[in-house]
Amino acid sequence: MKSTYTFPLIIIAIFFFIFGFVTWLNSVLIPYLKIACQLETNLQAYLVTFAFYLSYFVMALPSAWLLNKIGFRGGMSVGLLVMAVGALVFIPAAQSRLYELFLVGLFVQGAGLALLQTAVNPYVAVLGSPESAAQRISIMGIFNKVAGILSPIILGAIVFEDMEQIEKKLQILKNQEKILFLDNLASKVILPYATMAFVLLILALMIRFAKLPKVEEENKELSETTEHQNIWAYPQLVLGVFALFLYVGVEVIAGDTIIGYGVFWGYSQEEAKFFTSLTLGGMLLGYILAIFTIPRYISQQKSLAISAALGLIFSLLILLTKGLLSVLFVALLGLANSVMWPAIFPLAITNLGKFTKTGSAMLIMAIVGGALLSTLYALLSDIPSVGLQNAYFLLIPSYLFIYYYATWGYKKIKW
Repeated sequence: MKSTYTFPLIIIAIFFFIFGFVTWLNSVLIPYLKIACQLETNLQAYLVTFAFYLSYFVMALPSAWLLNKIGFRGGMSVGLLVMAVGALVFIPAAQSRLYELFLVGLFVQGAGLALLQTAVNPYVAVLGSPESAAQRISIMGIFNKVAGILSPIILGAIVFEDMEQIEKKLQILKNQEKILFLDNLASKVILPYATMAFVLLILALMIRFAKLPKVEEENKELSETTEHQNIWAYPQLVLGVFALFLYVGVEVIAGDTIIGYGVFWGYSQEEAKFFTSLTLGGMLLGYILAIFTIPRYISQQKSLAISAALGLIFSLLILLTKGLLSVLFVALLGLANSVMWPAIFPLAITNLGKFTKTGSAMLIMAIVGGALLSTLYALLSDIPSVGLQNAYFLLIPSYLFIYYYATWGYKKIKW
């Protein structure tokens, strides 16, 4: 690797750390805001993930348009600034304890993150030789997953301190005393999110001075002649978009519901705050295994089929076991989900020719699965006859379809 790439790679690594850190804060925000804003249902609480992941759907095509106007480096800077604005929205949201304002902040953060990811990802491939691109992607993925492990622990330590005592006090406090107590609880996120905004602003300034290489357009490599004249005529893409939609949904469910599920089985909030890190630990393990096994010992497609089968087995065991064991099977979904994104994405855009960019944008839009499936989980869990545990049944048809795509769906070249 050339020494001239060292500083740009450090910048990109920091960005991948930010992706993981901000994304998995939601797992702590869901139970925290349910208490601080006195939300009555799981559906209300899981609007956290809905607002955050909806932004990817909304921003996918506008991000591509904006990057064409201001370039990749400009896009990185704007993305960081938008994320900083989203973090700053948490300050008035906490002061007013207005849940809708928290959701606005999350949507704005997600929008900035969508733009930043769209701008950053091409650099991983060009910063170094093409032969070592997979190695660089793996290293960046590790930064992402380590951040995901740390973020719920850090924010959880701040907002869930003495949470058992807080819940006991809330049961006895009345009227104005209760309001003041909840206001104090909500204010706990002001310092961490103000700090986050400051760091993002500093990074936005740093990127102005970073000497990053230009990313060449892919048009030279893409054939203008394609088999079909309509993008919907490519089954491997359409089925791949749906598979990615389901994958993001099950990944978000595995990471963002496990704290509440742990509380359901009798663990305190202070204990359960570590459970999301177990899920991300499973993802990190899967990623490291993939570095050493794909494609040397196993193909990307085969790894996807194995991962989907593992997800199906773990989902069934969540439903059939109880207590800590059931919680651990939720965490193990992280292992099953770890290599799905890098496996589905290339299978879906194979042989799209001039439709490759549009196909890629459609796949980014499929991230909205994290918003819709987590919301569906919340709806099911609020039904008394279903509950938190049985709502995980939603995972089974999702993994079945991903398994279908890994074994047969990706091969379809016509309907």
